[in-house]
Amino acid sequence: MEKASGDLALKAHIEELKNIRQIIAGLNKAILSLSRTEAYRDNVLLLRSVPGISTLTAMTLITELYDIFRFSSLDKLASYAGLVPDIKSSGETEHTRGITYRRNATLRTVLIESSWVAVRKDPALMMAFNKFSLRMKKTKAIVHIARKLLNRIRFVLKNRQQDVPAVV
Repeated sequence: MEKASGDLALKAHIEELKNIRQIIAGLNKAILSLSRTEAYRDNVLLLRSVPGISTLTAMTLITELYDIFRFSSLDKLASYAGLVPDIKSSGETEHTRGITYRRNATLRTVLIESSWVAVRKDPALMMAFNKFSLRMKKTKAIVHIARKLLNRIRFVLKNRQQDVPAVV
């Protein structure tokens, strides 16, 4: 009896997974077709020139950032993305506790995931990642790379120029 009910539950979960995959595939197709519209096409092409940025990532960045000119500096943009240290201070003592919890969760996640791809594709980012990795864990080093990647994204969107790969 337990085997029959277990098989039934497993089949139900597999069916649910198939339905979810179809929904995700449909949403991805819709996002890709939206990226080809006049409103998004230019920004998507600019962002895709940055290593580690795909069409889906570019659309996420465009919709989460909305207008890059609302951030007067890289520090303010990095703070919005949550790529700044969390500092606890009391009197004269100050403690750094990793990256801040205040963030745009979607944006930070997308940037960090894109950074893992970018360090494999871009020689300059790979060198910086290897340098950071000598003195800290790789998971912390990738946050520094994410901030460098965010700086490139900001430059590309503000100056309307494609990213040019660095020669090392």
